[in-house]
Amino acid sequence: MMYEEIKSRLRGSIAPIITPFDDKMEVDVKAIENLVNWHIESGSHGVSVCGTTGEPSSLTIEERELVMETAIKAAKARVPVAPGTGSANQKETLHLTKRAQEMGADAALVIVPYYNKPNQQALYNHFKTVADSVDIPLIVYNIPGRTATNLEVKTLARLAEDCENIIGVKESNKDFEHVNRVLLNCGRDFLLYSGIELLCYPMLTIGGAGHISATANITPKEVAEIYNHWVEGDVDKALDLHYKLMPLNDVLFKETNPGPLKAAMGMMGKINPALRPPMGPPSEPLEKELRETLQSYGLIDQKIQS
Repeated sequence: MMYEEIKSRLRGSIAPIITPFDDKMEVDVKAIENLVNWHIESGSHGVSVCGTTGEPSSLTIEERELVMETAIKAAKARVPVAPGTGSANQKETLHLTKRAQEMGADAALVIVPYYNKPNQQALYNHFKTVADSVDIPLIVYNIPGRTATNLEVKTLARLAEDCENIIGVKESNKDFEHVNRVLLNCGRDFLLYSGIELLCYPMLTIGGAGHISATANITPKEVAEIYNHWVEGDVDKALDLHYKLMPLNDVLFKETNPGPLKAAMGMMGKINPALRPPMGPPSEPLEKELRETLQSYGLIDQKIQS
């Protein structure tokens, strides 16, 4: 099969990188390059841009293309790049997915269309249309909390059967029974990624391929090492990291992602923590909690930040 080689590489921590903006609210290309390099140097097994964490609905189509191209060029084929190319508009999704292929992306992450709430047959038709339009491997992105629609296992199984280039799914789905049934029905060689931070370790135990976790923007090394320890057979170390990161995971999602995440990265000096409206910064109590949490992990200096 033509996709086996990339399937073997698309495992581990695929870091979903934020989209940094400068003081004028323009996409900060240099900051994207710096973040991609930092993730690779820190051990992330791959990178993704323009997913939920990357604020794609706040970007124009041209800006999404710019972010994708910047990340692909910065990665220099050192790790796989799987940009998010989906939207609520099929024409846009087709355009961005084709552009990702032309730019040399290793795969594309295609979200269940949000807001529209298509039925299951319409979802099948949508993903089949996208898959048929390109040769690039596709990872379906199921995130019911954002899209208000759950891609049912039977629908995903049909797509996996009918579309050779649909090779996996990112499940931001808290229903652990659902994700078990994904591998049962799609086959255990189907790539299953966790998009829920507290399920990154549990999904590995049932045969998951890795995780696409927003927390990797803060602790890329540790998030990657959960996977490394697991595949090396050191279950205790993987489990220790799972629990070590739990307080950080919790605080980063007390308000809508990537608001707390960008604030935290700003405190760490990684980015200008700008969010495009209607998104806004975290509440003052949460900013205080974020600062204290980062200090407890040794990620910022208490004397400077307090």
